Amino acid sequence: MTRIFGAVSMSLLAVGVCSAVRAGDGAEAVLDKAIKALGGADKLGTVKAVTWKSKGKLSIGGADNDFTSQTTLSGLTQMRGEFEGDFMGNKIKGVTVMNGDKGWRIFADQKMELDADAIAAEKRNLYLQVVPLTILPLKGKGFKVETAGEEKIGGKAALGVKATGPDGKDFTIYFDKDSGLPVKQVAKIVGFMGEEATQETMFSNYKDFGGIKKATKIDAKRDGENFIAIEITEFRVLDKIDPKTFAEPE
Repeated sequence: MTRIFGAVSMSLLAVGVCSAVRAGDGAEAVLDKAIKALGGADKLGTVKAVTWKSKGKLSIGGADNDFTSQTTLSGLTQMRGEFEGDFMGNKIKGVTVMNGDKGWRIFADQKMELDADAIAAEKRNLYLQVVPLTILPLKGKGFKVETAGEEKIGGKAALGVKATGPDGKDFTIYFDKDSGLPVKQVAKIVGFMGEEATQETMFSNYKDFGGIKKATKIDAKRDGENFIAIEITEFRVLDKIDPKTFAEPE
């Protein structure tokens, strides 16, 4: 039971033939179109921190469990995630905070400091959340990109870009060929017990928030099984953040 609830905390606090080419060819064009579709480089470039609230269902052993959550991100180094829900008849609350190379998790009123492996996993989860928001990190020095072919997603053509992150691990993100918006992301995810799974995340129901488009419906599967369904209920770009947001939680 403890392992199951731990997995809840970890989870809530995130095919095609490859035809690799140089980043300056097709991949850059796909990314540029996506950036324009999401709001444009100038607008997205001003986004330093964001916060959103959501509600959804987490699948555990084939049973759906309702939850609410709030996530705050700042760049690729700071994150705070809070959740509350009814899991298998138990009321559960949790908080995970990452601040650079330090991190903490509170679960069932017990606090633990994250070790190096957990920090590495959270850093990857963080950039996997940030990339679909603005795409701009993929244009930076920390990432390498190449084309990853074309496939049908939801009956529509989508173009894939394979990216290698600053941790040396890769993932693939697909963009609607017509609109340019991100529609799917495929990545290896490390679970609470250190197990690795392939997670396919679908993005849909884009809405405009002050000139920035954000997917408000996010559905994910792990190793082909339903995992989590999220509906974004509120999304804001933050001009300022209370320093306590990313401090060690009490």
